Amino acid sequence: MVKAYLRYELASSWGVLASNSDICYTHDGAHLVTAALENVNIWNVKRALVVETLKAPATQSGKPVGEITRLAASPVSDQIAAGHSDGTVRVWSLSSGELEATFSGHRSGISALRFSADGALLASGARDTDVVVWDVGAESGLFRLRGHSGEITALAFLPAAGALVSSSKDGLVKAWDLGTQHCFQTLTGHPGEVWSLAVSEDQRRLVTGSTDDLLRWYVVAETGGDGGAADAGGSAAGRELLSPLGTVSRRAPDRVAALSFGADGVLLAQSAGRGVDLYRMCGEAEAARHAKRRRRRRREKKGKAGAKGGEAGGADAPPPEDADDSDEVTAQDELEALPVLRSKHKVRAAALVPGARRGGTLGLVLALANNSLEVWECAGRAGEDAAPPARLALLDAGGHRADVRALALAGDDSVAVSASTAGVKVWNPRTGSCLRTVEAGYGTALLFVPGNRHVVLGTKEGQLAVVDIAAGEVQLELEAHTSTVWSLTALPDGNGFISGSGDKEVKEWVWTLEPQEDGPPRLGFKHTRTLQMTDDVMCVRVSPNGKLLAVALLDATVRIFFLDSFKFFLSLYGHKLPVLCMDISSDSTLLITGSADKNLKIWGLDFGDCHRSLFAHADSVMQAAFVPGTHYVFTAGKDGVVKYWDADKFEHLLTLAGHHGAVWAMAVSSLGDWLLTGSADRSLRRWCRTDEPFFVEEEQERRLESLFEADLEGGDDRRPVGAPAPGDEGSAAPAARRTLESVSAADAIVEALDAAAAEEAALEEWRAAARSNPSLPRPAPSPLLLGLAPDEYVLAAVRRVRGPDLESAALLLPFGDALRLLGYVAGWLRGPARGGAAAELMARLVALLLRVHLGQLSVTPAARGTLTALRDLLHARLGGAKRALGFNLAALGTLGRLVAEQGLGAAGVKRSAAVAGL
Repeated sequence: MVKAYLRYELASSWGVLASNSDICYTHDGAHLVTAALENVNIWNVKRALVVETLKAPATQSGKPVGEITRLAASPVSDQIAAGHSDGTVRVWSLSSGELEATFSGHRSGISALRFSADGALLASGARDTDVVVWDVGAESGLFRLRGHSGEITALAFLPAAGALVSSSKDGLVKAWDLGTQHCFQTLTGHPGEVWSLAVSEDQRRLVTGSTDDLLRWYVVAETGGDGGAADAGGSAAGRELLSPLGTVSRRAPDRVAALSFGADGVLLAQSAGRGVDLYRMCGEAEAARHAKRRRRRRREKKGKAGAKGGEAGGADAPPPEDADDSDEVTAQDELEALPVLRSKHKVRAAALVPGARRGGTLGLVLALANNSLEVWECAGRAGEDAAPPARLALLDAGGHRADVRALALAGDDSVAVSASTAGVKVWNPRTGSCLRTVEAGYGTALLFVPGNRHVVLGTKEGQLAVVDIAAGEVQLELEAHTSTVWSLTALPDGNGFISGSGDKEVKEWVWTLEPQEDGPPRLGFKHTRTLQMTDDVMCVRVSPNGKLLAVALLDATVRIFFLDSFKFFLSLYGHKLPVLCMDISSDSTLLITGSADKNLKIWGLDFGDCHRSLFAHADSVMQAAFVPGTHYVFTAGKDGVVKYWDADKFEHLLTLAGHHGAVWAMAVSSLGDWLLTGSADRSLRRWCRTDEPFFVEEEQERRLESLFEADLEGGDDRRPVGAPAPGDEGSAAPAARRTLESVSAADAIVEALDAAAAEEAALEEWRAAARSNPSLPRPAPSPLLLGLAPDEYVLAAVRRVRGPDLESAALLLPFGDALRLLGYVAGWLRGPARGGAAAELMARLVALLLRVHLGQLSVTPAARGTLTALRDLLHARLGGAKRALGFNLAALGTLGRLVAEQGLGAAGVKRSAAVAGL
C-alpha cells in the first residue's frame, strides 16, 4: 500500500519592515506602502503600526512568489501596484485588500513601475529592457515598447503630450508616443547609466540623474489641443518634446538612486549612499529674479576682471561670452537647494510625506538597508536660519537589523527566540509579534533553559550569556571560549548543556543558582569538563537516551563519544566538506548530518554505518532536524529552501520554498506540527502541517512538471536579455507573454470547443435519424458539459480566462479552433441574454483573433459570412453599450448636482432619484 504523508504549508511570515524596493504613500496620504519581501505592508506611520499586510496567493505552477522590487500607488484611487522579481505585476485594492489583477509580461524582474495621472494605465519596465503598458480596468496588456538595450530604471507619463518617458542603464532617455507606439525622441549626453527620472507635478519640467553629481533639467514642450498627437502624416517623428535647460550639482557624493517630486514642488534626490538632497522648485517670477541677480553678479565680476586686466596691460580682445550671461532662465535659477539629509545607515528608499505641515517644513520617510524606517523633518526653505534636518521617529522593533543566525523554541512552543548580529528578539510564534528586544553580542547559537524563562546565547566572540526573557535583560556573561560558539545542546537530564566552539574544545556546563545580596538567587552555570578536539567544532548533539555525544569537526568527520566518560566510540567518514549540522532521532538510533558538500547522510548509531547519502540542496546544508517521535527530517540550506525527508525510506517528500536568501536557522515544534525558519532575508517563517495528504509519486511528478513549465514559459522568446529583436528598435510589440496560465487557458478553450462539437455532432445525428424514426428518444446530454448547452459551455470556458491571459491564449489557438470560436461569438451576440452582457469581452476576443489570423481569414471563403455577421452584430452591441454608459453618466451627473445644490444625504439622494425617474 502506498504511504500518504501530510503536507506542510507556509502559515505566516514576519520580521521584515522594508525590503529591497521603493516606498510610496497612498493617494490620500494616509498610509505608507512598503515591501516586505513578497508581501506589501500598509503602515500608519503616526502610530508606528502595520495596519494591513497584502499577501500574494500561490501561483498555479506552485513556484514561490518573487520578491517585490518596485511599488507604485495610483494617484486617484486606492490601487497599489507591486512589481516582482519574477517579472509579474500585481494590482491590489487597498480598501478590500484583494488582488484585482496579475500581469505577466516580462521575463525578468520589474525595475520600474508607474501609474498614469488618471490611474487607467500602468507602465512597467524590467531588466529584460522592455516597457509594457497595461490597461488596469480591462486587466489586459496594450502593447510592448522595445528600443532600450539596458535595464529600464524609471518611467513617467506625460498625459498632455500623450507620451511616456523611459530611462535605462544604456545611458538613454526615450520619449514614446502612446498613440503610434513608437519612439520619437532620444536624449543622449549622459556619462553613463541613467538611474532615475521624474516629472514635476505641473508636467512642465523633467529631471534625470546619472552616474555623475549632476541633475539634468529639461523643459517639457507645451502641446496644443490635440493632446500631443503626432503630425498630419500620423508619425511622431520630428517632435521635440524635451529640451535641455541646464544642470544642477548635487551635494551628495554618491550617484543618484531615485528622483521624485512632491505635490508642493519639492524635488527629492536620493543617492546610493546615506544622503538625500532636497530642492525647492521656484515659481516663474522667483526664477526670473534669480536669473536677474545671477546676471548682475556675473557683470560685476567681469567688470572687476576687466579693470584688473587693463591695469596690467592685458589684451584688447573682449572676454568671451558666458552661457550664464544669457537672458534665459536656467536650471540653477529654478531650483533652490534645501539642507541635505544624512542618515547613519545606507538609504534604500525615500518618500516625501504628502500634505502641509506646520511652519512650512517637509516630512520624509526613509527605508534603510538595515531593515528599519526613519521619519525626518526638514526645513522647507533655504537660508541661514533654516533648522537642520531632524529625525522624529525610528521604526525598528519588528525585525532584525541583519541576518537571523539562530533560533530556539520554548519547550511548550509558546515563545520563540531569534539571534542576529546585534542581539536577541523574543517572539510570539503564533502571531509574529515582537515581545522583547535584548541588546547582546553577535548571536550564533541559542538554547532554552528548562522552565522556559531563560535562554543561553552563544556569541561570535566566544561568550555565553544568560538572557532573562521576561525582564528583557542579560543576567550573566561568561568568557567561555576563545573563538565562536557554533553549537549548544542540552543534556537529556536537564542538569546542564554542552557547547562546541571554533577553539577546538567541547565543554560541559551544569546549572547553578548564584546567591545575590539584594535579591533572590540568580541562574548561572559552571564548567565541569572539557573535551579537546583536533579541529574546529562545528556542531554538537547528545542522544536522547543520554549515552552518546556526537561532535562534527571542520575536517569533515563526525566523532562519537560516550557521554559519561568522554571516551571515543566511533568516527564517521564520508563527507568531502565540513559537517555544518546534525541531529539524532528520538529513539537514538539514527544520526543525520548535513555538510557544505550539499549532501545529507543518514547513519546508524549502533555500528556507525552510513545507511544512505542523499543530494539534498543546491548549496550548503545549514540545518537538519528530526521531527520528534519520528524518522522524518527537515533540512535547510543556503539555496533558500527547506526540504522534508523520510529517513526510513530515504525519500524526498516536500520542498518548502519561500525564503529569498540562505536559511541559517530552523527550529521544529515539540509535536512536529509546525516549524520556524530564519533566513538571510531577515524574515522568520512559520510552516504548519495541514490535513491535506499527499503521495511521494505525485510530488515527484509535480517537480518534473515544474521543470517543464519553466522551459515552457521561457520558450516564447529566446533572445538574450538586453538584445532587441530584429526590427524592434524603437517600436512596439504585443504585451502578452506565454505563461503556464495562458497555455492552460488555451487548452481549456480548445477542450470546450471539442466537447461542444461532439455534443452538436451527436444532436445532429439524432435529428437526421429522427426524420425517419420520430419516436427515437433524444440522446442524454454529455456530462462533460455540466448541464449547459454547447454554446453556453464554450462561453463559460472563455469567461473563466483571466483578462491578462486572454491575449496570449488567443495567440496559442490554432486557426481552425479560432474560426470555430468566431462562429460561437456570432451566436452569442445574437442572444440578448448572453452576448449583450459581455459585449466588451466579445469585441476584445474578435479583435485579438482577427489580429492573429488576419492573413488566413482573408483567404478563407468560409470565414467571410461569419466576419460580415460579426461586423454588424458588434456595431449594434457596442453602440447599445455606449448609449447605456452615456445615460448612466448623465444620471450620475444629475445626482451629483442634486447633492451639491441641496446638501442631501443618502436617503435624500434616493428620494430625489425616484422623483427624477433615475
